[in-house]
Amino acid sequence: MTSVPLSQAGTLYVVATPIGHLADLTERARHILATVDIVACEDTRHTSKLLQHLGVRKPLLSVHDHNERDRLQHIKTLLDQGQSIALVSDAGTPLISDPGYVLVQDLRQHHYRVVPIPGVSAIITALSAAGLPTDRFTFEGFLPHKSGAKREKLEAQAQDARTLVYYEAKHRILDTLQMMADVFGEDRLACVARELTKTFETFYHGTLPQILQQLQSDSDQQKGEFVVMVTGNSQPASASDIDSDKLFRLLLAELPPKKAAAIVAELTGQNKKDLYQVALQLKQP
Repeated sequence: MTSVPLSQAGTLYVVATPIGHLADLTERARHILATVDIVACEDTRHTSKLLQHLGVRKPLLSVHDHNERDRLQHIKTLLDQGQSIALVSDAGTPLISDPGYVLVQDLRQHHYRVVPIPGVSAIITALSAAGLPTDRFTFEGFLPHKSGAKREKLEAQAQDARTLVYYEAKHRILDTLQMMADVFGEDRLACVARELTKTFETFYHGTLPQILQQLQSDSDQQKGEFVVMVTGNSQPASASDIDSDKLFRLLLAELPPKKAAAIVAELTGQNKKDLYQVALQLKQP
């Protein structure tokens, strides 16, 4: 619990900010940023520019992945003093592949008031114009950097019938699209959104190899921030259709037993520990 009566404690506002076009900031967000006592932000330099554009001057408090837990007590002390705080990330909605989860979780557990100020999110923005199924989708954030871990993750998602949504960085976009084509199949339809709401916003549609070819043909198209959306598997294999032994043998040629067992467990719903023992037996010469 907060150390002061809840009615006297300040409020944390979770404020969505533009992902590119500054005109996308809502009127409510403008009002909150202008009236709070403090703005907690991912990068003070970046947020200073936004506040300067709005003609607002506020004390800034850095809250990012590396110091968020250390900031908890200080932020609770400020709220106990009755101060109001706006939490923003560099772009889009805080906590969505951005800092803020540790803070909001702790404040909720201790009954502080946390109020969302909705606005832009790159996920929804991209899906709204992608032309892919949106009735069911799953957001997977950034894939692992290492090739083996990335392939393992994609293998585990290959049977998912939902539209798959990822963020990807410019220096990994080509490798990621190639691996997706290898794992999901070259006929899987996709859409890649680049530089959403910015001057060079671009959408690429087609199969994964077609989109990869478009990006490879122009190095300028490999710059910026990407949202990758892939249609789900239209004919996912059921657990009864999967030959676990055959799948194990294929996976074990590339992966250690523990990782192979995790993938088979994800696809079949079988117990991971039992599958690990099976994998060890299959791995024996």
